[in-house]
Amino acid sequence: MRLTYIYHSGFVIEADGYSILIDYFKDSGKTPDTGFVHDELLHRPGTLYILSTHFHPDHFNPEILKWQETKKDIKYIFSKDILKRRRAKPEDGLFMKKGDVFEDGQICIRAFGSTDVGISFLIEAEGKLLFHAGDLNNWHWKDESTPQEVAKAEGDYLHELDELAKATGHLHLAMFPVDPRIGSDFMRGAEQFVDRIQTDILVPMHFWERPAEVVAFGAYAESKGCRYILLGEPGEGTDF
Repeated sequence: MRLTYIYHSGFVIEADGYSILIDYFKDSGKTPDTGFVHDELLHRPGTLYILSTHFHPDHFNPEILKWQETKKDIKYIFSKDILKRRRAKPEDGLFMKKGDVFEDGQICIRAFGSTDVGISFLIEAEGKLLFHAGDLNNWHWKDESTPQEVAKAEGDYLHELDELAKATGHLHLAMFPVDPRIGSDFMRGAEQFVDRIQTDILVPMHFWERPAEVVAFGAYAESKGCRYILLGEPGEGTDF
């Protein structure tokens, strides 16, 4: 299987006969209609699963709904808030809430919670367990929030993390926010994640234009037996 970073929290997973695009915001090229998705993915044979964790514009771009006009074998799997916010219509795809499961004999997707809007995705494909966190993170903003706000954010996050850990104690690959905008404690959510769940590979996301700053998480990840792969340039990929 191959993982390609598109931009922000957007990734493509390629396997024999199908591909999975998650949280498409914009393509990897210099113009809106160029890059890995437009130039390669939409022309790749096989089923294309398009997943979106929530309606925020940096995780959901309504342009994706137009792609079915040129590529017929697309399955849209969205968080229910996208429907509630009228970013898509009921007939556009399958809408999931926390606890829902999609399975078609090729992949299995389970919806878990978030500490922001929407859901996160646990995907079983090719005998591997893959996790895309969406906006699940310890968004505590320690440098700006009150101690009470920090405590609540951490408690909410650890609750969702426990729910995931009950389902699996081992992930082959996790795509997880490591966002330097949080401030001095920006790696805390990712640290707690690899502490709680054995993760073979962790790929950071949601770092905007600041990949150099999230290099720092590598040492902690490696200390937990987790391979840390930073795909800092849109279009960059790795086999796993």
